[in-house]
Amino acid sequence: MRRTAGPSKVTPVILSGGTGTRLWPLSREAYPKQLLALAGDRTMLQDTASRVSDPKLFTKPMVVANHEHRFIIAEQMRALGLEDTTIVLEPFGRNTAPAAAVAALVAVASDPNAILLLMPADHVVRDPAAFRAAVERGLVAAHEGRLVLFGLKPTEPATGFGYIEQGDAHPTAPGSYSVKRFVEKPDRATAEGYVAAGTYLWNSGIFLLPAQALIDEFQKLDPGVLAAAKRSLDSAGRDLDFVRLGEEAFREAPSISIDYAVMEKTDRAIVVPADFAWTDAGSWSSLWDIGAKDRSGNVVAGETVIEDAKGCYIRGEGQLVAALGVEDLVIVATPDVVMVTTKGRDQDVKTLVNQVRAAGHASATETLRNHRPWGFFQSIHTGDRFQVKRITVKPGAKLSLQKHFHRAEHWVVVNGTALVTRDGEQVLLRENESVFLPLGCVHRLENPGKVPLNLIEVQSGSYLGEDDIVRYEDMYARVKDATDTQV
Repeated sequence: MRRTAGPSKVTPVILSGGTGTRLWPLSREAYPKQLLALAGDRTMLQDTASRVSDPKLFTKPMVVANHEHRFIIAEQMRALGLEDTTIVLEPFGRNTAPAAAVAALVAVASDPNAILLLMPADHVVRDPAAFRAAVERGLVAAHEGRLVLFGLKPTEPATGFGYIEQGDAHPTAPGSYSVKRFVEKPDRATAEGYVAAGTYLWNSGIFLLPAQALIDEFQKLDPGVLAAAKRSLDSAGRDLDFVRLGEEAFREAPSISIDYAVMEKTDRAIVVPADFAWTDAGSWSSLWDIGAKDRSGNVVAGETVIEDAKGCYIRGEGQLVAALGVEDLVIVATPDVVMVTTKGRDQDVKTLVNQVRAAGHASATETLRNHRPWGFFQSIHTGDRFQVKRITVKPGAKLSLQKHFHRAEHWVVVNGTALVTRDGEQVLLRENESVFLPLGCVHRLENPGKVPLNLIEVQSGSYLGEDDIVRYEDMYARVKDATDTQV
């Protein structure tokens, strides 16, 4: 068996490409669950990065993410002091195997002995110390060229997780065991048998992988994934601090999980039983499981008023939720959607999203608040030939220098200070001051202050679509594509 050399630090690889459909309407394609603070004060992405922040054990993390979320992810990493995070951008989702192959190729380019810790960005781990201890146990097998999985002892006969049947103890890696087989999401009776047997573990979906050994296994077991990953890196471009994978090459990558592509076929798999408190935050009932409950078993968040409710998950984001005399419900309200289901049916929320999408509702994938590297904007009201928006610009940020062919704009500062460029002149605006931008003028909005700038924008014209923009200069080096058409 091939043995990797040297005690390289572990390179955390955070997979942030998912859309979290089952946590709709809070999680949406434009702003998925890993970017939200669902289980604490920090976002799930930030919690994942903080879990691997010990510099004695880990290098700086690598994040593999959808290109639409790049500025949000970079900002969240900077908030943790991780300005130099490597962020690899996928042009579209292709499941976890291509992402893992790309990460391995990137890692071995700078360290042939790299060990990857592959982690989804949407898991909740309540005991980071126990998590690190499990990683350290797995390192012995990983340095022997083994592909390490982390298995969790089941606390209930869950049917939403995959299982690993644990085999014999590994002779040279204490705390590691052979893998007898993998089982995908069993029915209730089968899961009860697994729990009773005591030899089955939940498959956490977290892997400790020698990068070169993973590349070798891809070459042997699914060479199409590896070939597409190599081509997409060969054609990759630099976009500020991002690595943007080649779109044409990445499109050729099969959409397959690392479990199916490699882990269930390889003879190098080893499982390390771990005892850290873990939750795959994939549904509203999983958030109810880990949430702080009142005397009646309710988990509430945001603006809520409840009376005689039992065992519910109730969340009000942007509007008040009032619940009376209900049991075992999930009620989630956002400014544009109210979703109600039972906890027993919350795994089917994604089918509801498909219906919303088929009906043409933007809420299936988009949020009312549209995030940009400089801040965000939100539509307040739309009518015949006009639209009213709120725009918030972060301190020191500025929009692109641009013009529109079909609309004029009127900006009114609510608070903060705005520096406006209009056809070569500059105007400084303070609270309650405004400026008119006629159709076709070249303009830019900038926040020169130290507090956020909030203003109201009134658009008027024959066409108000986000693609009516010509961009001349942009400090964020954005390309004009479907995600970057707005200011």
